[in-house]
Amino acid sequence: MKIELTVINKSGLHAKPASLIVETASRFKNTKINIIKNSSTINAKSILGILSLEANQGTSLVFEANGREENEALQALKNLFDLHFGELPGGKP
Repeated sequence: MKIELTVINKSGLHAKPASLIVETASRFKNTKINIIKNSSTINAKSILGILSLEANQGTSLVFEANGREENEALQALKNLFDLHFGELPGGKP
């Protein structure tokens, strides 16, 4: 399964949102989750991998999940994006 999500946070995927993605993805032990940006594919359970994507505001990312909990995993990640990672739309917590 795949879902495309756009980074809407003003400051992009900095350390806090990246750690929330890792935390969320890591809850799904039986599901492999990758993030695809252009030609780069990284493990969504790797904070260094996520930070290396340099995903600024407006960046589209494809989340690909494969495993028993793929639906739940993608929905949980979508919720993080929908809620701006707990930040206000202006980029402040």
